Amino acid sequence: MSQLGTEERPLRVAIVGSGPSAFYSAQALFKAELVIDINMFEKLPVPFGLVRFGVAPDHAKIKNVTQVYEKTAQEPRFSFFGNVEIGKDFTIHQLRKYHDAVIFAYGASSDRKLGIVGEGLNGSHTATEFVAWYNGHPDYKDRAFDLSGETAVIIGQGNVALDVARILCKTVDELKSSDIAAHALEALSKSNIKNVHVIGRRGPAQAAFTPVEIREFGELAECSPIVDPAELNLNEASQQELEDSKNAPKKKNFEILKGLVEKRDDGKPRKCYFHFRKSPAAIYDKVGDGRIDRIYIEQNELFGEAGSQMSRGTGEKETLECSILFRSVGYRGIGIEGLLFDDRVGIIPNHQGRVGDSEHVSTGLYTAGWIKRGPTGIIGTNKPDAEETVAKLLEDIDVLIPGKNPSNDMLIEHLKELNISFVTFADWKLIDAEEIKRGEAVGKPREKFIDTQEMLDFIKSAKAKV
Repeated sequence: MSQLGTEERPLRVAIVGSGPSAFYSAQALFKAELVIDINMFEKLPVPFGLVRFGVAPDHAKIKNVTQVYEKTAQEPRFSFFGNVEIGKDFTIHQLRKYHDAVIFAYGASSDRKLGIVGEGLNGSHTATEFVAWYNGHPDYKDRAFDLSGETAVIIGQGNVALDVARILCKTVDELKSSDIAAHALEALSKSNIKNVHVIGRRGPAQAAFTPVEIREFGELAECSPIVDPAELNLNEASQQELEDSKNAPKKKNFEILKGLVEKRDDGKPRKCYFHFRKSPAAIYDKVGDGRIDRIYIEQNELFGEAGSQMSRGTGEKETLECSILFRSVGYRGIGIEGLLFDDRVGIIPNHQGRVGDSEHVSTGLYTAGWIKRGPTGIIGTNKPDAEETVAKLLEDIDVLIPGKNPSNDMLIEHLKELNISFVTFADWKLIDAEEIKRGEAVGKPREKFIDTQEMLDFIKSAKAKV
């Protein structure tokens, strides 16, 4: 048999997922001095994962990174198979028949739990489902969020938490020119939310949001940021953290927060309160109807050395009225049937990208992105992460077990036999063009399809007209 990675026998790699880590993996593979065929599998009919369904609609510039991914997708040895869910529609065993290696880069789509009383009450939601809903994710289009009350509480202080807060605090006029889903814009136009509380367990020096995110709260049309100056008091260890040059973004956050203190009395109808060193203790329904209406918050104190401080409760509690709550304390991955998975931390166990545990490594299986390392970093963080994984894959090329059916023609025939209506990248471009066209008609960058069957029907109709 010919050496893998040659014209006679190209190295065939399947990538599961189509978000940033998936495309950065493909990009790194194409930079290798080998002949490589890449097949990318995505359970939805559309690509780009987190960029399409996780980035806030009012942060359009961040989404420009898809232009880089588009270039990768135009490579002649790249194929996209949308609307194919690995582990359900097509098993890992079947996938391996047609590929020499598989990179799992499908992200982290679930949420960590708070682990407190009342977490499952009506009106208590994950930030993930709310973000997916307003971004037009087909799996979340029918979710309902009761915005008829006046007070929302968000647990967590990462960028996702601030995205949720900002969307709740913005006016329709501020959102209508973004690519927010039409159903979400309609619901938000009827929102009665006037007070939003963003709660973090540690102090302002440890908050996980970025300066760009927190700065925006001083620029909202009808919402005032409320920061209690007393909560900006720092212990000695936190002062040391901010003096560390490696923590320049955290120091910038702190300076912005001090600036927001001065905006608390500008008379705007909505308020967004930022709380530090507080944790949720319990969620309750006062009238016993199964719906959240208040939350107990416990005051925390920090302990430990600079750079590794932890929080612990002081026993001092307060009550916040609350009509809707969003939990944003971190994403976690979901396992695929037939693949090693660590349910405790929500990642695929691996060694620098090679799938395996302390006992052994699974030859030919690799992972990249959040499902590899956990939900840390920004979009760009996935690039070096993917490059590390690809480097290990290429090191292993001589020990890979070649796929028995190294042919996309055979793969496509198998998918058709299984009655899987897969979507190509050319098909996606038809959807893309139509979304942009629909958006132009209403003054938005795009109006997204939000239903999978509607996407498939549109592709079929559009291709029939050609």
